[in-house]
Amino acid sequence: MADNSILARLDGLKLKYEEIGQQMTDPEIIGDMKRFVSLNKEYKELQPIIEASEKYRTFAANLQEAKAILSSEKDEEMREMARGEIAELEPAIAGLEEQIKLLLIPKDPQDEKNAILEIRGGTGGDEAAIFAGDLFRMYTKYIERKGWRYEINNISEGASGGFKEVVLKVTGDSVYGTLKYESGVHRVQRVPQTETQGRVHTSAASVAVLPEAEEFDIELNMNDIRKDTYCSSGPGGQSVNTTYSAVRLTHIPTGIVVQCQDQKSQLKNFDKALEELRTRIFNLEYSKYLDEISGKRKTMVSTGDRSAKIRTYNYPQGRITDHRINYTVYNLSAFMDGDIQDVIDKLIVAENTERLKESELG
Repeated sequence: MADNSILARLDGLKLKYEEIGQQMTDPEIIGDMKRFVSLNKEYKELQPIIEASEKYRTFAANLQEAKAILSSEKDEEMREMARGEIAELEPAIAGLEEQIKLLLIPKDPQDEKNAILEIRGGTGGDEAAIFAGDLFRMYTKYIERKGWRYEINNISEGASGGFKEVVLKVTGDSVYGTLKYESGVHRVQRVPQTETQGRVHTSAASVAVLPEAEEFDIELNMNDIRKDTYCSSGPGGQSVNTTYSAVRLTHIPTGIVVQCQDQKSQLKNFDKALEELRTRIFNLEYSKYLDEISGKRKTMVSTGDRSAKIRTYNYPQGRITDHRINYTVYNLSAFMDGDIQDVIDKLIVAENTERLKESELG
């Protein structure tokens, strides 16, 4: 890594890392929970960069030493050892350089968060709701594979199966940073169950993935929130219980409405609805950040525009095509069983390539 500007940045980050470490032992900062949480998060984010840069410096010093031995040592055995060390260190250093370049790109601060995953049936009536149900199954299978957990906040079933809408909270390691690539319109091409002539129809469902807002991210004034309670409902709108346990919250300043009817307890539904409301208010600002990114460079993360068709699922051909990276595979059955990691990995690589270009480190 001959680039002195990168080395200077690493020196600056090491200094910052040490300063944050000292600040976190200050009793005044320990007493300010919001400040302490913020510093602790920053400290953890810097850790992999500091570890990689220390490793790089060690490797670079060893390489310099091995080259010095090769140029000055007369003993052939020592020279051979130096050659072997150089052959090992040079590719290792090149790999570390690429790793450090990626680590130096500012991360989306929301990537480590849990997420709210919303799936809605779009154009196509009953078939769109059925497809939304297929996507729900695909994502819950994927969530299980990842060892994450999910809980349903709200669900509205379709008349012929599937869902008009389903909202889940997904918790685990870097959930938002992984699932954010799924935001957008998913299109399905297949013969609907209701089609008698065997014709292929096109329907769609939209997916929105929102980083979950934490308590410190946004302060809610309870005076700005109207709370309504009602009976939980099933398919067709009929009540499924006689207690007013379902909760609807309206944030008066923004007009955002959320509802939760998953739990039998009104108090639990209220807590879950409040979490989701906080997330949706937070995402009003966060979507401006995504719009800013998309104005600067090509991004694999949808800015929430429901007209952005990101993927097509073609059942007659057994094909999935992701339109952002021209990715096509013919394993639709496995894909719908939650085997979606490969496309997410390719989207992450494409995103990192664009970020490297933008940062001018590439």
